Amino acid sequence: MDDDIQVNALALNVDIPAHLRWEDERRGETFELQTLTVRLLPDDTLAVKAYGRPVAGGRGAYVSFPARRSPEIDALIEAAASEAARRWSANRGL
Repeated sequence: MDDDIQVNALALNVDIPAHLRWEDERRGETFELQTLTVRLLPDDTLAVKAYGRPVAGGRGAYVSFPARRSPEIDALIEAAASEAARRWSANRGL
């Protein structure tokens, strides 16, 4: 590997299937968590955040929350990481 090239993190965005979504609250507003952002860090560990929109609707911000840990969410993250690896390895360049 070229020592001059430093990749700090790789990221992928994953839709949370409707049956796995959950709600969380921030500053008195309830959000439905709809996506995960998974980052592969330089030490080969994963960092995951969940993002969602206000349940009440409107133009509320897309806000991040800690990702819920469960066997189903963990399996979703693993499957997404495997699919991302497959796609990266099959890329055809620019």
